[in-house]
Amino acid sequence: MITDLFQNAYLGSLAADALAMPVHWYYDREALRAEYGEVTGYLAPRNPHSGSILWRSSYTALNERGEILHDQAVYWGMRGIHYHQFLQAGENTLNFRLATELVDGCSKDGAYDPDAWLERYIRFMLTPGSHRDTYLEEYHRGFFTKYARGNPPRKCAIQDEHIGGLAQVPALCFAMKNAGLQELRATVKEHVGLTHAHANVLRAADTLARLLFRIREGLTLREAIRQEAGDWISGTKADGWASQPDTHVIGQRFSPACYIAESMPAALYLAWKYHDDFSAGIIANAMVGGDNCHRGAVVGALLGAANGVEARWLEPLAAYRKMPAAPVD
Repeated sequence: MITDLFQNAYLGSLAADALAMPVHWYYDREALRAEYGEVTGYLAPRNPHSGSILWRSSYTALNERGEILHDQAVYWGMRGIHYHQFLQAGENTLNFRLATELVDGCSKDGAYDPDAWLERYIRFMLTPGSHRDTYLEEYHRGFFTKYARGNPPRKCAIQDEHIGGLAQVPALCFAMKNAGLQELRATVKEHVGLTHAHANVLRAADTLARLLFRIREGLTLREAIRQEAGDWISGTKADGWASQPDTHVIGQRFSPACYIAESMPAALYLAWKYHDDFSAGIIANAMVGGDNCHRGAVVGALLGAANGVEARWLEPLAAYRKMPAAPVD
């Protein structure tokens, strides 16, 4: 088993995303179970996705600087289309695919540089065939609308309040594993702020970075949550809810949707409940549906940091097989 805590956090986030990918954005949990059963390993997505609302989304590139849908554009507006229809079992959704690009870029450059990252992000998104995901989150569409209007890359962030903004935080922590806490916090805030200008998303990103750092210092996961995330969730209440079905806690107490004010405490709750069982935690995250992929950035990273990631999740994970040998200092 890998012993580097930040590497386990990063891999844990990728595993949680890949596991949830086929059942991403199922809000009808009965339909999720009817169509996929208990998701205990990586699966490929299937069309039709009975809960898909991709047909409601739209994006029109203003010019070639905003052309990010490429050959996937034809599927926008169709009913029943799975958001990740062309991905294979064990592959990551776009935001986590970008996390792997971030780690690779930092490894090759020898350091994190925000302008180098923006250049790589823009090139990746504008290159046909760089990924096979059909759905692109709102922040990508907002960023490239601004970019197409001539805004410099550092001025293209939007007020996006979704938990998808945390997808690259575990990756950045891994790439900067030798940084001190204050340097790490500042860099995480700067990086997330390149695309997400929402104060609550930046606060959540800072919380996740602090939690991972404290676990590496020796705190247990629950101790870290009590110390660093009390403004998001009460450990005492989480203990009281733990006997209830996950679909009740994330469904009645917290929304399973993507908005950070609900999705961050929902993710922390799952990390709290399954604090000593990585597999059970990421499976539970997948099975409560909603924005389970992006909650996986928190659930998978925290449980991976606290417990390690078992080989059964790593060997079939596409991103693991392509990882650089080591992160930058």
